[in-house]
Amino acid sequence: MQVLFLSAAIVLLDQVTKLLVKGASFPFLGISWEGMRYGFSIPIIGDFFRLTYIENPGMAFGINVGGKPVFSFISLVASVAIILYLHKSRSEPLGFRLSLAMILGGAVGNMIDRIFYGVFYGESPLFYGKVVDFLDIDFPDLDLFGYQLNRWPVFNVADASVTIGVILLLFLSRVSSRDVNASDPAQSSEARTP
Repeated sequence: MQVLFLSAAIVLLDQVTKLLVKGASFPFLGISWEGMRYGFSIPIIGDFFRLTYIENPGMAFGINVGGKPVFSFISLVASVAIILYLHKSRSEPLGFRLSLAMILGGAVGNMIDRIFYGVFYGESPLFYGKVVDFLDIDFPDLDLFGYQLNRWPVFNVADASVTIGVILLLFLSRVSSRDVNASDPAQSSEARTP
């Protein structure tokens, strides 16, 4: 369960960066800062990489399934399921557990925004918050099945963590299945016979 420290670190980094971008006030600590203006961009590496503050009312890339409370509840259930699965799979390879921990950290980071940010910022009731996005990366224009993409959708640390975790999980499952096939002589001989 030590991989949960990775999940916790991702949630912490995600929330700190979002609060820095959106701004926050903690009067009991004497801390307050303005944050970025909504829609404002700060170039980091020219036009290739910018900080651009936007808010996403739905899931990744603005997709909205079942309404905000339903999606928040599904996210909560999925996060608990991943924690339970991580506990059950303590003897699994480290890479597998790390990928799940990254997915969990990202899911919890965005879930905090959806559940609490509306109330925290006085903008909407519980479960109706918006996810803060700010990482804005350019890449060569892409035309895929008639859909044109000129710039990657703005994302955040949690989104990146989920994406990297899923890619790592897919890569490790492919490598694992290849290793199983290579070590099983019955499957190797079946694969060779026409």
